Amino acid sequence: MAKILIMAGGTGGHIMPGLAIAKALRSKGWEVSWLGNPERMEGSLVPAHGFEITPFYFNGVRGKGIATLLKLPFVLIAAFIRARKILKTIKPDVVLGMGGYISFPVGMMAGWQGIPLLIHEQNAVMGTANRILAKRAKKVLCGFPLPLPEAVYVGNPVREELMDVDSPEQRYQQRTGKLNVLVVGGSLGASALNETVPLALKDIPEAERPIVIHQAGKQHIEQLKQHYEQAGVTAECLAFIDDMKTALLKADVVICRAGAMSLAEISCVGVASLLVPLPNAIDDHQTKNAQYLVDAQAAQVIVQKDFTPEFLSNWLKCQDRDQLCMMAKNARSMSRPRSTEEIAAICQSVIKG
Repeated sequence: MAKILIMAGGTGGHIMPGLAIAKALRSKGWEVSWLGNPERMEGSLVPAHGFEITPFYFNGVRGKGIATLLKLPFVLIAAFIRARKILKTIKPDVVLGMGGYISFPVGMMAGWQGIPLLIHEQNAVMGTANRILAKRAKKVLCGFPLPLPEAVYVGNPVREELMDVDSPEQRYQQRTGKLNVLVVGGSLGASALNETVPLALKDIPEAERPIVIHQAGKQHIEQLKQHYEQAGVTAECLAFIDDMKTALLKADVVICRAGAMSLAEISCVGVASLLVPLPNAIDDHQTKNAQYLVDAQAAQVIVQKDFTPEFLSNWLKCQDRDQLCMMAKNARSMSRPRSTEEIAAICQSVIKG
């Protein structure tokens, strides 16, 4: 039985594609181990999908100040010692890093020990850990096309249930009446979206006002409801969306950040989108993610400082289903629905190779 160690944690953007790959490999008879921090998001999410976590604690140092940098050599030595013990215990045939600082020590140790190392970069800009690990990796798997000679463009794995859906033409052409808008702030919410969307809708006459589902995260849901109440606008406000497939299928347009996994899901289903990249994202990677869809006429992008109620109300008034359907078709054409299978096949190939 082949063994793989998947390294992913911290954010859903690293964890969710890792889970898709883990499930695919498990279904093919692989033994899957998961390296992560039990105190972070993966601590609850990964075991819920039937995978046991091998605990590993390692914090990022970028932007943490001089004191943290001075400690870095000692922190790395300790991390490499733990990494060596973990690899000796698990004895993986392949190590797969999904990006993020937690993948760095074990990824480096795998390279030093000659264990096949694969890395997957979800974003259009390679993160710091992946940039370093790329020099030791057998293959660099990319969610967006990257200008690297060793890169393999496989796309970002998405949940299997999002793949078997009607085409944008079938969905959009059946609809009449008000537009359906889905606002997605993610698990942590997005204050800029929460504050701007209700005020923008207030400026649209009720007879023309879109039907809105607005997801804002548990921390912000009560405040979001207050924003809508104060604006005198009716919307369905949710902390979480349990059935993202249905939510995306109902939407004419999605308003959201430009995280890699959000864009992968939007493209897989085929939905038009207005993207508001997170302005302080590392290396401005969300803007570069968004530009990939914008260049394909599959989305529109607006920087956060220009994302005002006036802009959004005018933008929504100018949209119609025909042009949104065209954007949705273009988005669907950019998706990589076989990403998970491609990555699983590459994992198998590096063992044989």
